[in-house]
Amino acid sequence: MIDFSLPEDIRLLVETVRKFVETELQPLEDIVDRSGIVPEDILKRVKTAAQQLGLFAMNMPIEVGGGGLSCVEHCLVEEQLGRTSDALIRRVFGQVYPMLMACKGEQVERYLLPTVKGDLICAMAITEPGAGSDAASISTTARLEGGEWIIDGTKHFISDGDVADYVIVLAVTDREKRARGGITLFLVDKQTAGFSVARTQPMMGHRGYNQAELVFDNCRVSANSVLGDVGGGFQLIMKSVSQIRLAHIGARAVGMAQRALDIMRLHAASRVQFGKPIGDFQMVQKLIADSATELFGVRMMVLNAAWEIDQGNDARHKVSMVKVAASEMQGRVVDRAIQVLGGMGYTKELPLERMYRDARVTRIYDGTSEIHRMLIAREILKNGAKF
Repeated sequence: MIDFSLPEDIRLLVETVRKFVETELQPLEDIVDRSGIVPEDILKRVKTAAQQLGLFAMNMPIEVGGGGLSCVEHCLVEEQLGRTSDALIRRVFGQVYPMLMACKGEQVERYLLPTVKGDLICAMAITEPGAGSDAASISTTARLEGGEWIIDGTKHFISDGDVADYVIVLAVTDREKRARGGITLFLVDKQTAGFSVARTQPMMGHRGYNQAELVFDNCRVSANSVLGDVGGGFQLIMKSVSQIRLAHIGARAVGMAQRALDIMRLHAASRVQFGKPIGDFQMVQKLIADSATELFGVRMMVLNAAWEIDQGNDARHKVSMVKVAASEMQGRVVDRAIQVLGGMGYTKELPLERMYRDARVTRIYDGTSEIHRMLIAREILKNGAKF
C-alpha cells in the first residue's frame, strides 16, 4: 500500500508557506510588476520575516544553514511559491543553486555560507547567444596562464546578472573534450577586471528582476575560482539541473495553475448570466474539468520524479517529461481561466494577465519543449519505457 499522507511537520511547513505567500507576497505583485523592481524597504521587511520563519534557502542542507528539505518536500514547498511572482520568490526565499555545495576550502566561507544566509546574490551564467538548450556547445573559454584562468566570452539571458554579487560561469577549458571533461565552472566576483554587464534585456513577463548580457574580456580569476573540479563543470551542472527544473518549473507551474483554477472556480460560481451561474454551463464546466484533470496529473508527475531523485535514481527522462507537461499545462490552465473570466481576466486588475505573460517562457528556458521531447524519445528508443 502506498501512503500519500504528509508528515505533520511537512504539512505545517507547506501551510506556513502558503499563508506567507498569500498574506505577505501576493499583495505586492502589482507593485513589482508595474514598477519592475522589488522596493528595498518592502524587500527587507518580507525577507527578514521569511528568514525568521526558516523559509530561506530551504533546498540547501541543514549543515550549511539551509532548510534541509528532501526533493519531494522541496517540490511541495515550491508549489506554494508558484502562487506568486518569480521576482518575489527570488528575493524573499533565495535563489541558491545546489551546485554551490561543490564549494571547498575558502569558497565555503566566501560564497556558499553567505549565499545560503542571504547576504550574497548569485547568478548562473550558462546561456549564450549561440548556445541555449545545447549547453555543451558554449563558446566562452577559459585558459590557464601563469596560475590564473583567463575567461573570454559572452553570456545572455542571465537572471539577476546585473545585481549578482558573483556569477557561476560555465566555460570551455578543453576544446577537444568539451562535455566529456573539457568544461569547467568558475566563481567570478562582479568587481573582477574584465567582467562587465553589457546590458539588460527587457522581457514580456517575469518583471521585478532582469535578464542580463554579461561580457568576459580577458577576465582573470585565480586558480581557486574553479567550482568543483577542472573539466567537471558540465557533469556538475547536469547533476544539479534535474532538481532545479523539477522544483522551479514543474512544482511552480503546478502552483500557478492551481491559483488560476481557484480564480476560475470562484468566478464560475458567482458570475450570473442568463439567470444562473456560468459554472452551470457545460462548456464552462469543461474548461474547469480539463484544467483540474491536467493539474492533478502533473502534480503526481512532479512528486514521482522527486521521489526518484530522493532514492538516488537517475530521473532525467522523467524530469524532461515533467518539464514539457508542466510548462504546457500551466499555459493552458491560465488561458482557460482568462476565458472563463472574460474581459475581467484580460485586465490588469486581476493577476491572470501577469500569470499569462509569466507562464509563456517556461516552455522555452531550461530547455525548450522540443528539446525535451527529443531527449524523452531518445531515452525510450534506447532503453525502453521505464515509468
